[in-house]
Formats: sequence, C-alpha cells, structure tokens
Amino acid sequence: MQVAYILTPSSPSAVRGIDFSGWLEVRHAQASSCLLPPVLLAVIGCWPPPPCTFAVCRPSGGGEPAHNMWSFTRRLPSRLSPGAWTWPRSCRAFSHGSEPALSFSDGKIFRLKSGWEVVRGLLIFRLCSVPTLVRNSEKLLSVSRRLLGRRLFEWGMRRSVYGQFVAGETLPEIQDCMDRLARLGIRPMLAVPIEEDLGEGKSGELWYEQNEEIMLKCVDLSAVGGDRPMMQLKITALMSADLCVSARAVTDMGVWGRRAAARVTWAQELTLTILPFLQGSDLPFLSDQQNQHLQASVRRLSRVGKHAKAKGVRVLVDAEYTYMNPALSLVTMAMMAQCNQDEPWIWNTYQCYLKDSFKNLTQDLEAAERLALCFGVKLVRGAYMDKERKLAKEKGYRDPIQPDWAATNASYQRSLDKLLDLIGRGGPRHNLIIASHNEESVLHAAHRMVELGIDKISGAVCFGQLLGMCDHVSLTLGRAGYLVYKSIPYGSVDSVLPYLVRRAQENQSVLQGIRKERDLLRRELRRRLLGRG
Repeated sequence: MQVAYILTPSSPSAVRGIDFSGWLEVRHAQASSCLLPPVLLAVIGCWPPPPCTFAVCRPSGGGEPAHNMWSFTRRLPSRLSPGAWTWPRSCRAFSHGSEPALSFSDGKIFRLKSGWEVVRGLLIFRLCSVPTLVRNSEKLLSVSRRLLGRRLFEWGMRRSVYGQFVAGETLPEIQDCMDRLARLGIRPMLAVPIEEDLGEGKSGELWYEQNEEIMLKCVDLSAVGGDRPMMQLKITALMSADLCVSARAVTDMGVWGRRAAARVTWAQELTLTILPFLQGSDLPFLSDQQNQHLQASVRRLSRVGKHAKAKGVRVLVDAEYTYMNPALSLVTMAMMAQCNQDEPWIWNTYQCYLKDSFKNLTQDLEAAERLALCFGVKLVRGAYMDKERKLAKEKGYRDPIQPDWAATNASYQRSLDKLLDLIGRGGPRHNLIIASHNEESVLHAAHRMVELGIDKISGAVCFGQLLGMCDHVSLTLGRAGYLVYKSIPYGSVDSVLPYLVRRAQENQSVLQGIRKERDLLRRELRRRLLGRG
C-alpha cells in the first residue's frame, strides 16, 4: 500500500533531519523551484524523479498549482510524527500526475445517453418530484391498468417508469442492460424485488422455497456480470418477517437468558448465539413450528451463501425495518461465519439515519474480529424514516431516527471514516460500498481514499447508486476509474411495479432532491435541440 504525504511551503524546514530510508519516490510540483538539493534526492535514489503518484496543492481561489509543493510516497506507514507535516484545506491529491478532481456539475457526462433516455429521465424525474403523485401512485397505476388494458399498460410502463429503473424480465434484456452499463464503466448489482413485511407471512415453505430458486438464479446471472460481481438479498424473501420479529428476542435478552445471567460483551453473546444457528439447535422461546421454519430458513440462506461464494459473487444483505433488523443482523452474521473466512462474500447493511447505527456497526465489527471473519459493509442513509417515526409514535417507544438531516450526515461520515481507516490499515479483510446519492459523501470518500492510499480499483472500496438515478455521479465515477455499481431490480412488470411504488414512497425526500440531475438533463436536452457542440 502506498501513502502520499504533502509538504506545504509553510514547512520546508520539516524535512531537515528526516530519515528518508524506505521512501520510494519524491516529486516536485514545479521542478524550477526545488527546495531539496539534487544531491539529497540522489542519496535517496529519486533523481531524476520517475512518474509516480503525487499530489499538488492549489490556492483556495483556484489557479495554478502552488510553488514549492512536494509529495513523498512510500510503501510502509510513516514513522514521522504527525506534527512534521502540514495539510492545507486547499490540497487535492491525484493519481498519476494530472488526473482532474471529481466534479458532478458538468452535464457533459449526459452526452453518453441517447436522446430518448434524456427525455424520459426528465419526464419521470419531474413526475417523481410531485409528492401527491408519489403518495397516490399505486391507485393511479391501478386505474391506468383498468383503462388501458394489460397489454397497452405494460407497453407504456416498459417505455417509461419500468424502463428507467428496471433491467428487464428476460435473460437477453437483463444481459443487454448489464452490457450497456459495462460500456459506461458501471457494474451491475442485481436485486430480486421480493420481500415480506409483518403480517404478510405465507403458510408452509413453498413460497420461500420458490424464492430460493430465484435467488440461486440471481447468483448465476450476477456471476456473468463482470469482475467482482455483487447481488442484493432480502432475508425476508427466504424467512418469515413475523419470525424475524419473534427472533429479535435473541438480541434483546440473549440466548437462554445468558446475557442476564452474566456480564458478557455483545461480541461474546453474538458468538454464542450464532453457534446454535449453525448447529441446527432450536431456540427455547420459539414454538415448534417457528423453530422448524427457522431451521428451514437458515438452510435456504446457507445454500444461497455457499452457492454465491462458489460462483465468486458477493451477497449484500439489505437492512429493513428496525423491528426486524436485529434478527436480520444475527442471521447475516451466521452466513458470514460460514462464508467469510478468507474474503468478505456476505455483507451487511447499516442505515445511518438510525441513532444506533454506529454502535451496531462497531459491535458487529468486534464480533467479526472475534470470529476471525472478513467483513463487508453496505453503508446507506436509510429509506424508512416516515414509517419508523409513525410506528414509534403509535407504539410509544423512542424514535429510532436521527433528529435531523445534519445528524444523519454526521452519522454517515463517522461510520464512513471508521471503515475507510480500517481498510487503509487492514487491507482486503474489510470491504465497503458507499451506497449514497449524496455528492458530498462521495467526494469525501474519494478524497479519503487518496489520503489513506486505498487503490480505487482494488475493490476494497466501491460506490453504488440506484439504476435510473444519480447518473451524473455514477457515470463521473466510472469514467474516473472508480468501481461503481448500479442496484438493478429485474422481473416482470407485475412483479416489479409494487416494489418500485414502495421504494418511491419510502424515498420521497430523495426523489424531491433530484433537482440537480433534472437541471443537468434539461441543459443537455437544450444543447441537443439547439445543435450546439
């Protein structure tokens, strides 16, 4: 791992007395104003300076690179004290010399889209930014289906909402979508739009077994999607949501009351809890029928996890509502215990709009370390804010959501920095996908990756957005060489539309915040209509 350090003009004396043994390269931003004599550079074997990863510092007001700027690159962490270096806010680090800083305000990236894609995006984003339409979308779609008939309704959906956000239904359609994304530098992350909420439990195991077959096929589809393929998994497609709520007693009181009987850490408790899952033991507070379904569910999840590992596909387990998440995390950790000894094949999701998200992340990291497991994280802000607050008010428990947007952003950045630091120190045993449409979070992550020497193509850190949204961020990152994934649902119109409606209603704040992307699309459409180059 290489780490770049920047020496500013304000501290030229800091180089005196420094032991340069072990340094690989030194390069000056402007060779005509050397601070260090060539003889010193020759001593450390760096004259003339070869091409290397280096950084330049620009004045806060822009302009040319500041004079007398040096960067030093070495393989091992610096033994120097932090006080020996000055890090100005105006510094920006680049790879391979002259790579420009990321900017998501240049609408030129939309020149990669077809004319119809630009028009369709503008129309759909305009409709999605109207809260009344989003809240009543299910009724409007139902009326449209009755008025137009099934065939005409599906034709319209495939050329509008479905076409914007869904890969397709058949294998050729899905493969075509993945190929188009690959040409733009984007990787697919397939998502089967199957889930279950509280009170929607199915009788017997047939529905869940059918879903297992669908998930296994999703693994196979993902495996042909290119290097480092990923897919998303909803636990409630393979395990009853009602059981998840019942099984949260595992984390609330500890298995067999163990936590109440002795002072043990969360990592110790979780370790003891996972073992019964893997060994097929019953949980004493569940009925016989619930235990049978639990064991069948664990076997289904185990088969999906092992098949994904064999195919080289990383499985990102989605978080859901807070009344299910403790059990989902427990089952996910059990899957990790089976698959994550050498690489992070099973990942968990952390919703930073929850007050307990950082604590939960820290506890799970400790548990993974105790179990000697690799750990993958999908970091999101969250999508269920309105329903969570409504439930908290109705049930009379503490609101689990952060008090405001600023607190959510602070929570996200705190978790992001913790994970980036771990990856910078520990390498490939920790992986992270920054699943965010927030430009500031993406820019912060890219900047920190440079500071920590994290290779943007190593796969340890990648970025993710939803198909059909935030393309100005995804395409820019992809063109800059970062690993970027699009979350891609697929399936028939009838099966996917309810999923899209739920996601739209849960993400109304996100949909209302797409004004920038809409403006960039409008600018691109105007350019094409006026025939400008």
